[in-house]
Amino acid sequence: MCEHSRRRTRVCAIALGVSVAAFSGPSCRPASDTPLPIIDAHVHTDFTGVPEPASGIADTRERFLAELARAGVVGAVAHMGLDGAGYEDLADHGVIHCVSPGPAIDLRRVEERLQAGTHRCIKIYLGYVPRFPTDSAYEPVYALARRFDVPVVFHTGDTYSADARLRYARPLAIDDIAVEHRDVDFVIAHAGYPWIQTAAEVAYKNPNVYLEASAFMLGDPRARSREWVDRYVVEPIAWIFGYVEDPTKLLFGSDWPLVDIAGYAEAYRRALPREHWRAVFHDNAVRVFRLEPRSGAARP
Repeated sequence: MCEHSRRRTRVCAIALGVSVAAFSGPSCRPASDTPLPIIDAHVHTDFTGVPEPASGIADTRERFLAELARAGVVGAVAHMGLDGAGYEDLADHGVIHCVSPGPAIDLRRVEERLQAGTHRCIKIYLGYVPRFPTDSAYEPVYALARRFDVPVVFHTGDTYSADARLRYARPLAIDDIAVEHRDVDFVIAHAGYPWIQTAAEVAYKNPNVYLEASAFMLGDPRARSREWVDRYVVEPIAWIFGYVEDPTKLLFGSDWPLVDIAGYAEAYRRALPREHWRAVFHDNAVRVFRLEPRSGAARP
């Protein structure tokens, strides 16, 4: 009876829309004297040295490290590009890296970097590569994830490139992979945005699937009106969190340099009950990415 009733309530919530008023009041603002250690589960560290075209954020090592300190970030997961480029040893700052197998599925590159310990997760760029996650070409990749006990992160949802193919980036097929590979953890990057309902259901159903809601917007949320940020960032994250009914399922991610980390963390906090901040901003990433807990966060 409980399961059936809960499902009916959840369907009604989808149909009627979900308010974040309960999450976005003054009580959800961080206390100025309370440090919140943050692990950003989605950053890029190619460091082109020029402003990122879509956000205007300077894509430099100096700006990155300054943003980590300003936001209280004690660790991060850097997602490398399709060609495997973009690695810089930032271990002293708590940064680990995800290696991409690329369009041609370079298994040797993936295995060598996981073996060396320079990379500690795998990133598959659905949509940028016109291949579904259920494609048999990815089976050896999932086998490597199992062998090295590392999570697989899928890009899902909207793409930065107009040449990418959205039908491959929808998150539903990840359900098949999660069922077939119960001994591998999977992370749905961007929470499938704008297909957040599908992504949330896949994570809700499968014990080995997690979500991070990075890059629901570009730039600095503080440069937008509160109403706009609530509509397109805070409300969707609050809906996801409420739907999955499990605070261990959601991770914080920004997608820097597309998004200002501190500003995005502020919006993320407004979407969540305060008692679950520690789990979403830190503990869940420690568990999913097999990280060492770190201290010394700057005050948010």
